[in-house]
Amino acid sequence: MDLSAIRAKLDSMNNTSNDRPKIDYDKIFWKPQLGKQQIRIVPSAYNPEYPFKELFFHYGVGKYPMIALTNFGEQDPVVEFVNELKKTSDKDNWSLAGKLSPKMRIFAPVIVRGEEDKGVRLWGFGKNVYKTLMAYAADEEIGDFTDVISGRDFTVEMVQGNPYPETTVRPRMKEAPLSENNSQVELWLKDQPKAEDSFTKYDFDFVKRQLAKYLDPDSEDAQDAPVASAPAPTQAAPAAVQAPANNFTVDTATAGKKDTASKFDDLFGDDDLPF
Repeated sequence: MDLSAIRAKLDSMNNTSNDRPKIDYDKIFWKPQLGKQQIRIVPSAYNPEYPFKELFFHYGVGKYPMIALTNFGEQDPVVEFVNELKKTSDKDNWSLAGKLSPKMRIFAPVIVRGEEDKGVRLWGFGKNVYKTLMAYAADEEIGDFTDVISGRDFTVEMVQGNPYPETTVRPRMKEAPLSENNSQVELWLKDQPKAEDSFTKYDFDFVKRQLAKYLDPDSEDAQDAPVASAPAPTQAAPAAVQAPANNFTVDTATAGKKDTASKFDDLFGDDDLPF
């Protein structure tokens, strides 16, 4: 037995998030504040033909939003469980499936006017803003607003709605270059954070454990389930993917809980649980 390898493995399993290097999410993500801001959506370094990246996240299943493994073409226990629930005709199962289904968040690389020194950051937004931006792109009078020579800046305005803030976007009337500095433009087109690599990617077993705890949080196994060996976020999740203000809680009938638990066992099996 290689004792040095065992000690190294034990040390890595015992490391907490405090031992991990901190990530400055403000350098990766941009979030609009109340009021007006001017931004420029730039061509993606990873897909110059399409600046938007759609990613799916699990909200509420764990302590933090978790990026779905399906984004990487991998099996995801939550998605598999949702698919099993939808195979039934039980309305409670369908309701739970809707709550557990991954939610889409869209990301675009942007330069914030007045903060050009911070470089390209990712702006995360929902479907309404996404549709608005695509409609502008499809408009013949506006077209490719990411063009570095003849594109357009956008005014992003956030106001306090009732009860949540509301965001609107509208293009500037005049076309304008991304920058008068060609070297700066070249740097911005190359040096960009990659959306799918900017979040902690949890493995299948860890996500499955969080799902089990979510379905039965009062169980002894769920409370005692070890989590030290699983990857943990270095800090609170970035604002770009914080859970929506209307977080849900599942409060099903006893019979519904039993049915849900049995479907979880049927899908994964008791012996396959990591705790």
